[in-house]
Amino acid sequence: MSDANEYRLTRTVLAVPANRRRHVESAARSSADAVFLDLEDAVPESEKAEALQGATSALRELDWGTKTMLVRVNAYGSRHIEEEIRALAPIARLDSIIVPKAERPAHIEAITRMIDSAEGNARTAPLAIDLLIETALGLVMVEALAQSSTRIAALHLGVGDFAGSIGARSAEIGGSPAGYRQTSLVGERHVETPLDLFAYPMMRVLVAARAFGLRAIDGPCGAYRDETLTRAWAEKAAALGFDGKQVIHPSQIEATRGAFTPSPEELAFAARVVDAMQQAEADGRGAVSVDGKMIDYANLRMAQRILMLGAADRR
Repeated sequence: MSDANEYRLTRTVLAVPANRRRHVESAARSSADAVFLDLEDAVPESEKAEALQGATSALRELDWGTKTMLVRVNAYGSRHIEEEIRALAPIARLDSIIVPKAERPAHIEAITRMIDSAEGNARTAPLAIDLLIETALGLVMVEALAQSSTRIAALHLGVGDFAGSIGARSAEIGGSPAGYRQTSLVGERHVETPLDLFAYPMMRVLVAARAFGLRAIDGPCGAYRDETLTRAWAEKAAALGFDGKQVIHPSQIEATRGAFTPSPEELAFAARVVDAMQQAEADGRGAVSVDGKMIDYANLRMAQRILMLGAADRR
């Protein structure tokens, strides 16, 4: 991800049920960087075949522009996944399949073999695999999962199913339970500090992604009508270093994209850091002061990433 020409923007990954053609067409017209057509949780069992047909026809018939196109297939071991991969793998417009409830490397290796046999010669680039980490076992195994196939391009955190997997008492997808807080005695007063249920799984997924050169995508904010929460939770993921976030409604796209797009001030400071470090190198120094802050090569790498994101946004 060091080259803006190679970096693929996935700030906003819009989820849409593949069996709802009107919603799929709306997603095609949206400003999302990426769209995933869902065959899994958003589709009832009675409509799985219709959803697969909807996904294949939408990929072939609709104008998706420059969007990254993904399809979330059903989980490994389901009676649907092999048929889904056979139908989807040859479609050139499909960039990646999302494997839900990823838990064991052997399962991903088996899915890779399914793709190998189904892909054919029509594609211009190999079909990638995105892994959805959304169970306790999946999180425990995330480092092994991240290197289980050369096709893997990204790790996604499935916030809703993960909360359910660990037994969290939360009714809001992506949010922490109201009772998850630290109560401290400060003098004669009790002070409550809200805690973040997703701080650990987010960091675990992000570190695994970065260790193996993959993109990291955070799960959605379920309160799609709440722009403040949508923006705040996206800003948290962006600040941590995620590449993007799933969104479940087009109304969340603008706020989420804004959170992952470097501001003019960030870009200007990053440019000053790069210029200053280039001058320091020419002078034989490894550190320099910029705006009253000591800057070294670690700052340079962070600044280069910000500039890369800005360059990718302008393409």
